Amino acid sequence: MQPVVLITGAAGGLGRALARRFHQGNWRLAVTDLDAVGLAQLGHELPLAGSTAADLRSAASCREVVERCVGRIGRLDALVNAAGVWREGPVEEFSEEDFDLVMAANLKAPFFMCSAAIPHLKASRGCIVNVSSDAGHQGNRNAAAYCASKGGLTLFGKTLALDLAPYGVRVNTVSPGDIATPMLQFQAERYGNGDPQAYFAELLAKYPQGEAARFIQPEEVAELVYFLCQPQAAAITGADLAIDLGLSAGK
Repeated sequence: MQPVVLITGAAGGLGRALARRFHQGNWRLAVTDLDAVGLAQLGHELPLAGSTAADLRSAASCREVVERCVGRIGRLDALVNAAGVWREGPVEEFSEEDFDLVMAANLKAPFFMCSAAIPHLKASRGCIVNVSSDAGHQGNRNAAAYCASKGGLTLFGKTLALDLAPYGVRVNTVSPGDIATPMLQFQAERYGNGDPQAYFAELLAKYPQGEAARFIQPEEVAELVYFLCQPQAAAITGADLAIDLGLSAGK
């Protein structure tokens, strides 16, 4: 029987790479995203067992997405929480609206997606992979809200792994550095003071490769997430795995 994966943020750059990798591995795909047009485009590219356009910033919406997935397909073997948003700015100038958005999209949504999926994952002895960030275990200047949300997500994954281990459900966190996706382009255009290339250069200057520094490709992250959902990764749970070209290794 083909295993079933539910991917959040599937219309984004990383989400699409994840969907493609799981499809290559002969998994059935259930996907969700706020971007209904993007999901429709993904459906033209890949066979989708289920697709739901939804705003996951409420527990009720998360429950609906999971129940629609399981109701349509009949099972759930893996949940990948890849949806997320970026906002930056000094704390003293940061708006409550942006704070609530970051916390809801990056922490509340995966929390309640996991909550809704757990009964089904217990039945399949499945797994969860949460996509966090290097900002989940080290500070990023001017990004306090984002760091707080990802730090919470990283520790949430470790705690959930302990809680679910007796049921055979594995939970892991993948923490990428900067990924070459539309989200990164959005960051540069919104916060680059009119010079996206300078914004990119400032990000790359933090990497240990020097002039050879580059951004991580979404396919590289997707490969790691896919591996963590395989039987060969049965011994891995409660892990926070960096995929950041050494960005978080130290100075």
